[in-house]
Amino acid sequence: MIVNDWSGHTFPHPPGRRPLIGDVAGADRTRPLQSTMGRSRGLGPMFELKVFSTKFVFVTGAEVAAELCDESRFRKGLPPALEALRDFAGDGLFTAYNDETNWQLAHDLLLPAFTKSAMQGYHPIMLEATRELFAYWEAKAVGPDTAGITADISRDMTKLTMETISRAAFSHDFGSFTSPEVHPFVPAMIAALTTGQRKGTLKTMPFAKRMVRRLNEKNAHHLEYVESMLDELIAVRRASGDTGQGDLLGIMLNQAHPETGERLDDVNIRHQILTFLVAGHETTSGALSFALYYLSRDPDLLAKAQQETDQILGDDPDAEPTFEQVAKFRYLRRALDEGLRLWPTAPAFGRSPRETTTLSNGVVMRPEDWAIVMLPMVHRDPEAWGDDAEAFDPDRFLPARSRGRQPHSYKPFGTGERACIGRQFALHEAVLVLARLLHRYDVAGDPAYDLVVSERLTLQPEGFELTLTPRTPGSVATGSETLVGLERRRVPAE
Repeated sequence: MIVNDWSGHTFPHPPGRRPLIGDVAGADRTRPLQSTMGRSRGLGPMFELKVFSTKFVFVTGAEVAAELCDESRFRKGLPPALEALRDFAGDGLFTAYNDETNWQLAHDLLLPAFTKSAMQGYHPIMLEATRELFAYWEAKAVGPDTAGITADISRDMTKLTMETISRAAFSHDFGSFTSPEVHPFVPAMIAALTTGQRKGTLKTMPFAKRMVRRLNEKNAHHLEYVESMLDELIAVRRASGDTGQGDLLGIMLNQAHPETGERLDDVNIRHQILTFLVAGHETTSGALSFALYYLSRDPDLLAKAQQETDQILGDDPDAEPTFEQVAKFRYLRRALDEGLRLWPTAPAFGRSPRETTTLSNGVVMRPEDWAIVMLPMVHRDPEAWGDDAEAFDPDRFLPARSRGRQPHSYKPFGTGERACIGRQFALHEAVLVLARLLHRYDVAGDPAYDLVVSERLTLQPEGFELTLTPRTPGSVATGSETLVGLERRRVPAE
């Protein structure tokens, strides 16, 4: 059982703590992050929740978060949730311990996979997957005279980003838009991932070993399928000698470290592929979904976004951005940044000191202690973001408004040497997709829909649909047009 006792120091905590179970009674097991956000109100920049004998220390203030982001004093910590995911992703880039040699080896080998020249190679893959998404939507339309297509945005963005990362990572097509059946790998991966998350919760409880063992036995077939499919894919590629034309698998199979000559073994390559699949598709789909939610709720912001697409892409709704043009969509990038500020899809990261240290508030922190930086609260700290921190405003990321802001107050991709290696991949894809979608379609959300955020490993809007109507670029919809209930062509749920 994990303790994290912080030398016995007690932080503020919500009322209602009970003997033995601690603060468990006030938690919402279906939405633990949002429950914890609500319970943090009024407790200051650091607070604790006690779950049986384990102390969870959370950081919600931007100033304290900035201190923990000092790489000279602190490094990545692995709270129980990440520890449990090691059964799924092993020593992949996301779940590796700081001192594991495979982390540094994989990091050094894969850095060239995210250079500008490599990104230029991924650009056509992103365009192709986006074309397939549009064809999928439009093939579901019923009748030529109806006003629009209703799409489940989180579901379809997840399909899109899954196809993109799988093709870029190991040149594999899961048929998300072309096959009538869901590829069995996808639900097996989600089930194995969900099992890992549940184990993270269980490991803080008494009698955890027995419950974890039962959970492992019940779900072993999911993990076995995921591992066997990827192991076979790796073995076939290795036997063929095919480099995969520069995909991530080809790099891991064929490249040696330039200084040491070391190579990744096949088990670690599997762990890296799983890491990229999980971290590389759900985070990006969530970023797109949140941006589309907020833009669709504000006609003026939506008009600004569509005007930018028209200025860059012209009057052809089928126009596709070139690689160089993607960086020119500055308003779309700000909209994505602002969505990630309010709802960072990877909502937290752990930090531990490299050696025993004293925080600015006088609390002593040892290397075995960890704190969880709760990004949705750090990103809403009025000290860094102002009194309107709860509002969606893409222009708060304009350079003039960003100057002087608290350093490290915006961290949707993590921090330091363990920050997301695929950040540029994710942002390039998200801007490209958002540009194409808003250039091609007018979008309208249901005014009665209130945002519901689902929590898996990442965050996503739940039950969020948009009505998509083919648009004529240069003709930006008015506010009344974007919010009225339109006659819909429905994409059936699957």
